[in-house]
Amino acid sequence: MSEPRHILVAVAWPYATGSLHLGHIAGAYLPPDIFARYHRTAGNKVLMVSGSDVHGTPITVKADEEGLTPQEIVDRYHPRFLDYWNRLGISFDLFTTTGTENHTRVAQEFFLRLLENGYLYRKTTSQFYDEEAKRFLPDRYVEGTCPHCGYIDARGDQCDNCGRTLDPHELIDPRSKLSGTTPVERETEHYYWKLRAFQEPLLEWLKAHQEWRPHVVNFAIGMVKSGLNDRAFTRDLDWGIPIPVDDLGSGKSIYVWWEAVMGYFSAPQEWAQLQGTPEAWKDWWINPEAESYYFVGKDNIPFHAVYWPALLMGHTGLNLPTNVAGNQYVTFGGSKASKSRGVGRSLDWYLDRFEPDALRYAIASILPEHNDTDLSDDEIVRRVNEELVATWGNLVNRVLSMTAKSAGGVVPDPGPLDPQDSALLARIDTALAEAGAQIEAVELRAALRTLMDGAQEVNAYLNQKAPWKTAAIDPERTSTTLYVALSAINGLKTGFAPFLPFTSARVHTLLGQTGALEEDGWHRSGLRAGTPLPAPKPLFTKLELAELE
Repeated sequence: MSEPRHILVAVAWPYATGSLHLGHIAGAYLPPDIFARYHRTAGNKVLMVSGSDVHGTPITVKADEEGLTPQEIVDRYHPRFLDYWNRLGISFDLFTTTGTENHTRVAQEFFLRLLENGYLYRKTTSQFYDEEAKRFLPDRYVEGTCPHCGYIDARGDQCDNCGRTLDPHELIDPRSKLSGTTPVERETEHYYWKLRAFQEPLLEWLKAHQEWRPHVVNFAIGMVKSGLNDRAFTRDLDWGIPIPVDDLGSGKSIYVWWEAVMGYFSAPQEWAQLQGTPEAWKDWWINPEAESYYFVGKDNIPFHAVYWPALLMGHTGLNLPTNVAGNQYVTFGGSKASKSRGVGRSLDWYLDRFEPDALRYAIASILPEHNDTDLSDDEIVRRVNEELVATWGNLVNRVLSMTAKSAGGVVPDPGPLDPQDSALLARIDTALAEAGAQIEAVELRAALRTLMDGAQEVNAYLNQKAPWKTAAIDPERTSTTLYVALSAINGLKTGFAPFLPFTSARVHTLLGQTGALEEDGWHRSGLRAGTPLPAPKPLFTKLELAELE
């Protein structure tokens, strides 16, 4: 038996500035949970981490708008994220924040390591300054027209329309988000990062990862080929992590772009401390056999496929990403879901109206892994009713109900299996193996389809064997049919568990299984004839859109 693999599942850190929507869940939070749950069941050692990004300028912008402190904004939204994960079954090993003493220590040590390695230097440059507000403007406090696509509401750090990273000075007709006035330029001194030093190493590394999703690796290679310029590593901000040197004076913080991604390195160290094994994080970060998978939305690809690997190269001694599983966008009526622009309902609306596994299924079935995917409430309801309820939910309920009626509510004792019986079980075992391989390749949508195809094959088998007809004339054949169908469901239950954790655990119990489902491993475990089965209950409720409104 092979040794368990160490799998770091690194999940994008959301700004603690507002409620999430389905676009966030489809792009960055449900996929890593499916991936992590699979690997745990397969017997691997998984560490899934993320947290609230509390130092981003979106937080200070919102605090300014509401007349609150940034910490008050964080204290409002971080608990809300924790509630989302609990209700939706997102199984983080640690969901922390960038506001911890641990993160501050790690980020400052990272800064000093880059400085020691010669990748940081001091430079005086001009920065936008709002004369009316009397303060320097961080990137997100400057808005204007994108020089690449003409989008008029681009931010000073990134254009939401074309995804390009920007410098505020590149914007056409810049304006201050604080006062709406045109900012002026003033000199300020900062540390700069020698990003250009990593151009060739990054290009060579990226070209060796053609197994990544094409839109991720091609975007990253194109970005590097177009030329990497040195970037400011510090900012004139009090809300952030202070730089650990005093040669620039007060009021300088590590730029949140670089400090936030260091959370993937600081969170495992915090987790290890909480476990009482302070050095355990090294199994995922320094062990050369460990694997790390980063789950992000399309707008985060530059940070995770270019900037973060460059930072790791500059630090030295740490594992580079195994895969950056960047998803495309979920759109609603053709517009990208956005909490800041009010496109798409909040996640709370769906969690209040949908069973968690039904919502997970609807999202997983349209994951935007390779292309943008448009979503509507009509489509969510259709997928739940016509696929999840009609195929999988109905299969489980009808087989358990027939078993209760024809076999006295216990796992029936099968007779000899005929070729059709054996072929079905072999097909389910193959489907489970295929789905596992697809999840390994981060093709989660395809894995779900493989499993649903397996459920449809069980339904087709039942229609051919017709146990409701044979029950009165051939009890032995009926027992065998039901045993085979229950065994097939038992295998599919394992496959569906990463996608549908709540109801898969119920199916596990309904099949008379004891212990945690995860403990069975990624294969179809056997059923023992004579095992008592609980009274069956439907797994899902059929939805009516009008009643949800």
